[in-house]
Amino acid sequence: MPNKLINETSPYLLQHAHNPVDWYPWGEEALQKAQKENKPILVSIGYAACHWCHVMEKESFEDEETAALMNEKFVNIKIDREERPDLDHIYMDAVQAINGNGGWPLNVFLTPARKPFYGGTYYPPVPVHNRASWKDVLKSISHVFENKRDEVEQQADNLTYHLEAANNFGINTETESLLTKEDIGEMIANALATADTVHGGFGRAPKFPQTFTIRLLLNSYFFSGNEKALKQACLSLDKMIAGGINDHLGGGFARYSTDEIWLAPHFEKMLYDNALIVMSLAEGYQLTGNKNYHDAIEATLDFTERELLSPEGGFYSALDADSEGVEGKFYVWSKSEIESVLGEDAYVFNRFYNVSENGNWENRNILHITLPLEEFARSNNLDAAQLEETLRRSKEKLLLHRTKRVRPLTDDKILLGWNAMMNTAYSKAFAATGIEKYRLIAVRNMEFLLEKFSDGSEGGFFHTYKNGSAKYPAFLDDYSQLIHALVHLQEITTDASYLEKVKTLIKWCFEHFSDDETGYFYFTNDLQDDVIIRKKELYDGAVPSGNSLMAWNLYYCGVIFDHAAWRERAVKMCSGLKDVVKKYPGSFGVWAMLMQSLSKGVPEIAVIGGNLDTFLRDLLRIFIPFRIVQSSPTETKDFPLLAGKKSSSTPIVYLCKDYSCQTPVNEVSEFKKMLAGMFKE
Repeated sequence: MPNKLINETSPYLLQHAHNPVDWYPWGEEALQKAQKENKPILVSIGYAACHWCHVMEKESFEDEETAALMNEKFVNIKIDREERPDLDHIYMDAVQAINGNGGWPLNVFLTPARKPFYGGTYYPPVPVHNRASWKDVLKSISHVFENKRDEVEQQADNLTYHLEAANNFGINTETESLLTKEDIGEMIANALATADTVHGGFGRAPKFPQTFTIRLLLNSYFFSGNEKALKQACLSLDKMIAGGINDHLGGGFARYSTDEIWLAPHFEKMLYDNALIVMSLAEGYQLTGNKNYHDAIEATLDFTERELLSPEGGFYSALDADSEGVEGKFYVWSKSEIESVLGEDAYVFNRFYNVSENGNWENRNILHITLPLEEFARSNNLDAAQLEETLRRSKEKLLLHRTKRVRPLTDDKILLGWNAMMNTAYSKAFAATGIEKYRLIAVRNMEFLLEKFSDGSEGGFFHTYKNGSAKYPAFLDDYSQLIHALVHLQEITTDASYLEKVKTLIKWCFEHFSDDETGYFYFTNDLQDDVIIRKKELYDGAVPSGNSLMAWNLYYCGVIFDHAAWRERAVKMCSGLKDVVKKYPGSFGVWAMLMQSLSKGVPEIAVIGGNLDTFLRDLLRIFIPFRIVQSSPTETKDFPLLAGKKSSSTPIVYLCKDYSCQTPVNEVSEFKKMLAGMFKE
């Protein structure tokens, strides 16, 4: 039979197009088939770079006997979680409610009415350690559906009701106050309580970057001089840069470390992880001036430009963890292979990157650093500059040699929200480093996004793009990230047209995503009708929640346009979550940063005058957790923050709060003194 995935554009769905399973994409054909034939629906969700998705495919979905059972008893639907995050969120929540955990591949069973009643993640082909085999699960679910249908329907109704009720978890609409100084102290203490003070990061293995918590701690140092917070933030960045989670040859960071010391990563590289890490590195560099952070920014963005940037100017989504069917094969080395490539330079390279004959991971070597370069040079009586040059030369040779290997698959779909996130990262990288290339790439990428993702209406956008075609209505995350990126781009370009676009997008979000009763926003728009519930995503997980970024956007743009209702909505959103954010800052990191800044006060910075570029570059290098920056070379009445401010041939900067401005200055050094006084406790 012809496979229904063959004409899809998702690399993940195309990976399954050859399976003997009769897969359908999510859509009317599959959903109507389930109702017509009165069969349960199996929804299997994953993504192209997912290692365990590949494992289950080889073990079960490519097995003829297993496929025959699936085709006989179920309507089988494959979903790319990155194309349809709305469906992934709903059915992941259902599986977590059933089992207490989740992950990918996500396999969930639905009634013909699309309501979930059972599910799990990876299932082996044979029973292992009390985990049922996939075929046993299929037979059991089929039997229950056919013989205990009433119980199945009751379970599905109960689970759907639970998902709807959980939509407002943690929201307290009765409170209107923000965090106090004591609340902020408790919040930072709660964040630090989970810190690994030896290896950096937070919690135990598997260890994720948790960049929001790192940035929250950097902010804490800025506001209160909390040395413990700064030390933990920098330790986390330092250890990630030195660890195997960082690709020391090609740049870029893997998704997470499987151990506590950042040595052995899960080798997939995601666009959003690298965007978020660049943001934290940029802020770390602004605050500390640590050259390692500058170098890591350059290496990471070199990677994104070399391996993820499309000819049109968009960024691809990810690189797979596997190549030739083996996880990490593209990235690991034997000692003898390095010696054959580097010759006499291999001795010092192998010692610096801890390469051994027996290897440190599955008899191979993951490059990682245990001693900083200067310390390594001292302890080995080497000249630091010569060592640095030897390592640079060696890395170039090994990277070139690595290009001859079979590359991991590139997930070449282009997602609006993830691209906007990387666009913000480029703006932040330009602000921190002043490297002109970053500004140019951000401008070109934004031109691509605004042209290719627009649905032709006033404010409407699509979610994903590939092969010249965009599809699926954009979600709240897409809009919030796009607005966020436009705001940052206007800061580094002084192009006010980006702000006019922002106004249109915010109005569209209010019209189509807003839940006026609670003050938050739904993940899906009100025109979408193929989901069983409209969720409100509040957690800052692997990426910021659309709601936390919308609160940030509304406050910022409420000042830019003097729109009090937007600012009030942002404060209401923050106050409604302050109790859970204070208690669990690691799960609400973007919220925590915003609440901290709103409680301390938000600087409004207006720059006006000729010859802006050099002055603005110096100004943007200053680390300020949350501030509003607007510039114009000439006088303008179009924006309240700039109105009434006289232009001159040289730039003048105003430091304001609630539109009340201090005496303007024309030196960045003088501005920094005023800024310090603004936050003096």
